[in-house]
Amino acid sequence: MNRAALFDVDGTLTDTNHLHVVAWWEALRQAGHQVPMHAIHRAIGLPGGDLLDHLLGDDRDTSQDDRLSAAHHTLYATTFDRLPALASAADLLRKLAGTGWRVVLVTSAQNSELAALLRAIDADDAIADTSSSDDVEDGKPAPEPVRHALRLAKVPPERAVFVGDTVWDMKAATRAHVSAVGLLCGGIPQGDLEDAGAAAVYRDPADLLTHLDSSPFAAVPTLLT
Repeated sequence: MNRAALFDVDGTLTDTNHLHVVAWWEALRQAGHQVPMHAIHRAIGLPGGDLLDHLLGDDRDTSQDDRLSAAHHTLYATTFDRLPALASAADLLRKLAGTGWRVVLVTSAQNSELAALLRAIDADDAIADTSSSDDVEDGKPAPEPVRHALRLAKVPPERAVFVGDTVWDMKAATRAHVSAVGLLCGGIPQGDLEDAGAAAVYRDPADLLTHLDSSPFAAVPTLLT
């Protein structure tokens, strides 16, 4: 396996972005913050502290941050037994793994959350490794999560493709010099994904699977060893 297929999880392989939006909205409401859901949606994919910076400003009193993050986690955890995978997500991962790609998940989720997401995807046989927010100091849009995934996969940036659904995913990939593919199933417009660096955009995992042979994945040839 000399090629790496790197995947975000929330909004890319699982239909969970709006569950995060509602959980963050309620956590913020309970703490006295009135933040519109559309603003929260745009921030999904950022690590908790960065998300709060984005929504509340980095000049705020941060003494509530841990309580806000804990409230979000508690609210979101009530859905762990019914998190929905997106259609063909597992088929896409298995197709790539079966054709010589090393599949690595790159997520801002913490390890406790990741376990529930993996159960939803139900493709452990195709996943070679995972990189969570617990593994890096700076989350997306910093390139560190993608670079960590490249180290796990043992490939250089030009031998990898990253698939995600947010502008933070696209920025993290391009800053790590990895080809970025955007999916619309997370709710972010195509133009925003392209402006953030997406080389190609597809509706969802099923659409990418259908067009895999003409996607950026096809531009990374197999190396004979």
